[in-house]
Amino acid sequence: MKKMWSPWRSQYIDNIKQANESNECVFCGLSKLNVDDPENLLLDKDDKTFTVLNLYPYNNGHLMVVPYRHSSDFNELTDEENLEVMHKLQLAKKALHKIAEPDGFNIGANIGKISGAGIANHIHFHIVPRWNGDTNFMPVLGDVKVISQDLLETKQRLLKAYKELKEK
Repeated sequence: MKKMWSPWRSQYIDNIKQANESNECVFCGLSKLNVDDPENLLLDKDDKTFTVLNLYPYNNGHLMVVPYRHSSDFNELTDEENLEVMHKLQLAKKALHKIAEPDGFNIGANIGKISGAGIANHIHFHIVPRWNGDTNFMPVLGDVKVISQDLLETKQRLLKAYKELKEK
């Protein structure tokens, strides 16, 4: 079996460990922030969910839609939460297409630690824009993932796209 290393994820893992040790939920903390604060990665808030840029993205524009209610159980989501999650994933897809024109998307959730959930105690849904050839030689040969745009710059572009899409 071949192993591929992702050293850029070590800071993410350390942060998750620290949050788990302090019993603080990263997402519950993020839910209290203000979208208008240019220093955080929060993009959108609604009645049941909020949307945030992933601090350790797989690709430019990697977003997460997170229910406010703290639960790890997919089956506990209410009909209203499910509906809003889907609407927010659709809005995210439109906004990401508007600013970055990806060739495709990965949309989903990692349920449970064994499935790859870094934050397993609070369910959340990922939307990752994908481009033809976005797995290039850097992660394969250089053991590094290149994210070519600053997260706060991405946030500003997405906020503008969200505003325009909501005005329609």
